[in-house]
Amino acid sequence: MKRLATGLLLVATAIFLVSRWWEVNDGPTWIGYVRAMAEAGMVGALADWFAVTALFRHPLGIPIPHTAIIPRKKDMIGDSLGDFVGENFLSEDVVRDKLARVEVSSRVGAWIGQEANADRITAELATAARGVVTVLRDEDVQDVIEQVLVRKLMEKPIGPPLGTVLEGVLADGAHHRMVDLVCDRAYDWVVANQEMVLRIVHERAPSWSPRFVDDLIADKLFLEVQNFAWAVKTDPEHPLRKAIDTFLVEFATDLQRDPDTIERAERIKQQIVAHPEVQRFIGQAWGTVKGLILDAAADPSSALRTRVRDGLVSFGTRLSTDAELRGKLDGWLADAAGYVVRHYRGEITTLITDTVSRWDAEETSRKVELQVGRDLQFIRINGTVVGALAGLVIYTVGQVAFGG
Repeated sequence: MKRLATGLLLVATAIFLVSRWWEVNDGPTWIGYVRAMAEAGMVGALADWFAVTALFRHPLGIPIPHTAIIPRKKDMIGDSLGDFVGENFLSEDVVRDKLARVEVSSRVGAWIGQEANADRITAELATAARGVVTVLRDEDVQDVIEQVLVRKLMEKPIGPPLGTVLEGVLADGAHHRMVDLVCDRAYDWVVANQEMVLRIVHERAPSWSPRFVDDLIADKLFLEVQNFAWAVKTDPEHPLRKAIDTFLVEFATDLQRDPDTIERAERIKQQIVAHPEVQRFIGQAWGTVKGLILDAAADPSSALRTRVRDGLVSFGTRLSTDAELRGKLDGWLADAAGYVVRHYRGEITTLITDTVSRWDAEETSRKVELQVGRDLQFIRINGTVVGALAGLVIYTVGQVAFGG
């Protein structure tokens, strides 16, 4: 584009020289019009060349005032650009209005609600998980487990939180299933161990007692035990069940408030943690977890990836259909974006000003020129053409007005 614009200047110069020579050597009348047109085109081309060049450098290397504007004003341009972006694009009202019109949650819901997109997100999450797990040093993670988690567990008494959990379980009645299981197992054990009852009776009976009497006593004892176990198993309101509930409630309270019970719980905790098998498990914990994560992340059909994908699809479907949920998410997003621009707008715009300030002045000028220089060369071309036409009009008016 520079060559084209300069070529037009050279053409206008050549036409001017030829027409001027012809004019002073008794050329035809119309040659004056050509000469005026070429002369004005030269002036327009030179003026616009100076204007365009002055933006980026000193014309002909001469330090004329108010030239090389971009290299000299680079930092000021960066500051102005940062202020402009901060005031017009990072305004809280502008950001909130844009987010409201975009309807982010609706679009996100519609996108992740499609299984193919959910699969893609799951695959990216799996890749990220593998990357994180691979980058982490096994020794560091193991140290965290042993020195932080285990130490925190040992420092804090386990009784009160365990009592709180047990209290919640008892309040919900969730322990009844466990009691049912224990009662069922106890009854099954009694039924399966009649011979053991007979043996115990024979072993404890006096030596002088007849064997048939021992058998009668053993049968009677077994029947009573079996009936008792059956009653406990089948009757939800059995006194033994009530006693178990009372014991558990009192135990939950003691775990939270009774110093002796809390101390006993601490001793049990320490014994469990100090057990060789538990220590071995702690030492191998990260390796086991790491292997599970890597295997699940690498297998597209793994239960973990399948659950993540199904969860994403379900969440996307709910976003698409639940207007109240979309409203909440959009509100949270708008609040978060508003907080960011309200508190960190200066830091964000500083990215622009600092980046521009680090640029070399000449390099900055070259970058800008490469981006907008093509259009600026059209200014030179238009200056040549418009100047030529203006010169022709001015010369014609002069000739007509003054009878040249």
